[in-house]
Amino acid sequence: MKKFLFLIALIFSGFPSAVSAQNMSAARKTIKKLTSTDFWGRGYTKEGMARAAVYLCDEFRKAGLKPMEGNDYRQNFSYPVNTFPGKMEVSVNGQQLIPGRDFIIEPSSKGLHGKMKMQQTDSIFVNPEQRVAVVLKDKLTWSAALKVEDFTVLEIKKTALTAKPDSIEANIEQEFIPEFITSNICGVVKGTKHPDSLLMITAHYDHLGGMGDHTFFPGANDNASGIALLLNLAKYYAKNPAPYTIAFVCFAGEEPGLKGSSFFTTFPPVPLSNIRFLINMDMVGTGEKGITVVNATILPKEFALLNKINDKYKYLSKINPRNKAANSDHYFFTEKGVPAFFIYTQGGISAYHDIDDVYATLPLTKFADLFKLFIRFNAALMQSSS
Repeated sequence: MKKFLFLIALIFSGFPSAVSAQNMSAARKTIKKLTSTDFWGRGYTKEGMARAAVYLCDEFRKAGLKPMEGNDYRQNFSYPVNTFPGKMEVSVNGQQLIPGRDFIIEPSSKGLHGKMKMQQTDSIFVNPEQRVAVVLKDKLTWSAALKVEDFTVLEIKKTALTAKPDSIEANIEQEFIPEFITSNICGVVKGTKHPDSLLMITAHYDHLGGMGDHTFFPGANDNASGIALLLNLAKYYAKNPAPYTIAFVCFAGEEPGLKGSSFFTTFPPVPLSNIRFLINMDMVGTGEKGITVVNATILPKEFALLNKINDKYKYLSKINPRNKAANSDHYFFTEKGVPAFFIYTQGGISAYHDIDDVYATLPLTKFADLFKLFIRFNAALMQSSS
């Protein structure tokens, strides 16, 4: 009973002043940096993901984090990916279209060169001989693909055209990379009392990269926001070590299918059984309508604890529970028995997997409050496990 009362007192009492020391200027600087042309969408062309990995290693080093294993923050792995590194030119009925704004190419498509007539089949326009299809869309949402097909699909925004696509002319360069080499970035702040027990904080740093040589997808909310929050938490714990080791992992390869977290859980640099809890953050740049917590229904005690803290401090307007879902990097940890939450914010901007997910319009509405909530939640978890 005394232990329980102490835990409640800890949750509802004042907390170290560092909880309020969330550095919003540092967060904005991180997001602005990660969404710049230097990182080219943190993807597969112009060394975007590689540059982001170097940046994160430097940030971990400057913050004072130690490598999770050995002397390197990197956990290297590879996977295949289809890319579009060069020309991305499309005209419809003689009208030049803007990549990303007027059209996208389906990510598993092969390259396309030449001029061709199109014929309508239901709602799709096709050229069977050239194995080309055009689909008209209300919204353009891009992705990444692990393979290349023997056809090309162009998705064109309906409002970009004044007439149905009778003919198209295209010059699209495509390159399939059988083994794209990248890295998870892993660091720790050693615990003061229980260094072999871990709380893990994760976020993916990759995004979609570029489509052609002039268009890239910045990925401000998805997921420069999660990386910014992770780095702020890393800096906090480096200055305020906790009883448990706090581990930080920036995953690569989330967008094409959770490749980084799959590799990490298959070849873990630390025993997965040592992880007391994991919080995965993806798209945390809004929050006016609260947050959603994936795995809330399968971890009711931890979800109740999170709500109890929020009810006291009114950080968020609402915490929405969600069941188990394979929608971010928490998933493979959950499958291997590691208790984990995946948290994302709701409300605000609607940009997603498009060229409008930019730094300038990302509100960070509840960013500072999420930071405070996580600090208190982690402290409560550690206390309840002691």
